[in-house]
Amino acid sequence: MPIIIRGCCTVKNVINLNERESRVINTVKAKYGLKDKSQALSIIIKRYEEGELKPELCSEFIKEEEETVKNGKFVKVKDFAEENGLK
Repeated sequence: MPIIIRGCCTVKNVINLNERESRVINTVKAKYGLKDKSQALSIIIKRYEEGELKPELCSEFIKEEEETVKNGKFVKVKDFAEENGLK
């Protein structure tokens, strides 16, 4: 019988690091008192995502939303739940 795991899954990867990269990960691990390098990599990736990826994604999203508001067709609704059969 197969085991089904729902929710967030852990993916295991084997990566090759040079000595400097390994030291950086160990430094993050020590700085935050983490148990292993995986936790340190998670912090590094999260910081990269926040600093490098999100500003680009946010600006694109804002532009799309501005275009939608500017050019979109909208209908006023008094009661959203009633209008959509949720009451």
